[in-house]
Amino acid sequence: MRADQIMTSQVVTISPEASIVDAANAMLQHHVSGLPVVDADGRLIGIISEGDFIRRAELGTQRKRNRWLRLLLGPSTCADDFVHEHGRKVGEVMTHHPHTITGDTSVETIVRTMEKHHVKRLPVMQGDRLVGIVTRKNLLRAVAELARQAPDPSAADDKIRDRIIAEIERNDWRPFGLSVVVRNGVVHLNGVITEESSRQAVIVVAENVCGVKEVHDHLCWVDTMSGFYLNSPEDDRSAKKTI
Repeated sequence: MRADQIMTSQVVTISPEASIVDAANAMLQHHVSGLPVVDADGRLIGIISEGDFIRRAELGTQRKRNRWLRLLLGPSTCADDFVHEHGRKVGEVMTHHPHTITGDTSVETIVRTMEKHHVKRLPVMQGDRLVGIVTRKNLLRAVAELARQAPDPSAADDKIRDRIIAEIERNDWRPFGLSVVVRNGVVHLNGVITEESSRQAVIVVAENVCGVKEVHDHLCWVDTMSGFYLNSPEDDRSAKKTI
């Protein structure tokens, strides 16, 4: 399997000039643990994640190094720590020069890269353009849904996936973090919806694409007022739509 077959293509991004409060709120609103940081020209320049909020002055969790260790590390490291712990803008606390992959990167290479660099997410690039992101959650979904004795997704499956994503993403009711996986005409829909009515709309889009045999709904509904989560009907073992 490749990155473009499991990635989330609707990527929530943030500007380096945005405040860390904006970044935290965006992560909470879209239910993601990290955000690619893009400049005014749309170029990827960094990543900000939950880990960047662990050592913060607001929490009183700044690094407390003794005098000898500070002398050993030097003033540059201490200055970097101070900026990261007190910075008010995304560009001041983000991780610069993030590791990236391309759409044809194999899952094996993705896992190896995550392990080697101790990262939980990898932006997917097409030249200089950000086209998706692969996270550990995407890998978990692939294992849960597709780890069977079956052939890899075919070119026909790729076309089905592309058509479903293109049709869904042109609508205002599209899910956050949409992920579509197709194998042998069987479609798995993942993402977060804030209106339960969006669920059927997403399913109908998939059902109307030529070549689709079954649609599995794993969409998660979230009440934005209360933060209440509700699993998809299929995750409750009650729904699978056969075309």
